[in-house]
Amino acid sequence: MKNVVLGLARNEHVKRFAVAFPPARAVVDRFVPGETTDDALDAVRRLSASGIHATLDHLGEYAGTTELVDAQVAEYLRLLERLGAEGLSGWAEVSVKASALGLALPDGQRVSLANALRICAAADAVGTTVTIDMEDHADTDATIALVEACREEFPRTGGVLQAMLKRTTDDCLRLSGPGSRTRICKGAYDEPASVAHTKSADIKRAYLTCLRILLRGDGYPMIATHDPALIKAAQEYLDLLDRPVDSYEFQLLYGVRPGEERRLAAAGHTVRVYVPYGTDWYGYFVRRLAEKSSNFGLLVRALLSRA
Repeated sequence: MKNVVLGLARNEHVKRFAVAFPPARAVVDRFVPGETTDDALDAVRRLSASGIHATLDHLGEYAGTTELVDAQVAEYLRLLERLGAEGLSGWAEVSVKASALGLALPDGQRVSLANALRICAAADAVGTTVTIDMEDHADTDATIALVEACREEFPRTGGVLQAMLKRTTDDCLRLSGPGSRTRICKGAYDEPASVAHTKSADIKRAYLTCLRILLRGDGYPMIATHDPALIKAAQEYLDLLDRPVDSYEFQLLYGVRPGEERRLAAAGHTVRVYVPYGTDWYGYFVRRLAEKSSNFGLLVRALLSRA
């Protein structure tokens, strides 16, 4: 089934049908605000009007050629220039994937680091930050190495860890030091049981363990979840630790729980929404469905209630 769904991501006929089919387009519009830089900036303005921050992801991961990688880097540089020029850099940072920066190319570690440093420098110049997203388990070591290399010159570079991976508790200890910005999420990839927890209850327990490590550490945890039980547990633990409100943030995906975004912001928490945009929205959207069967349920629940 996963291979069938992924095949749809490459099928232009199905893409044209989805774009023209109003119910499908309505679903996409809910989770991807648009294809252009202007669309991304409009989303930042709407969120900031409610006191909510953003992290912007230009869709196009798994760039397999130098030309695609160069186009990705150019868009991030353009986006950051616009954020600075339009006074939005205080409200938005960017999220980038190592595979979009050339990790899969020959000499990919060097290429992706050079591109990441260019983007980090552009972000720093306009007063914002970069978070390097995590992908599947095969690239975990390379991605963490990329984050740590960027932090040598740009200490505020963010990293991402996936609680479902069995290795992540150790990685949390590694990335919980002073100044370390680390996003903890459940993980959206369909990983093998040899390296990952596969049952929902086990993933939740692992998430809470990771969260406690990060909140007890000296870094800046970015609590990425839509799960009401995990959000509640995080708030209770934050209260127990009496952690300052400027020492962490909650993160949610664009369009999934906008009511919860506003509720958390109104309660005094820093809230950041992950905003994907770009012409590759169809492939991104289908891949989210293919990565894990529970994503279907997430999308259905989100469509049934905007709360």
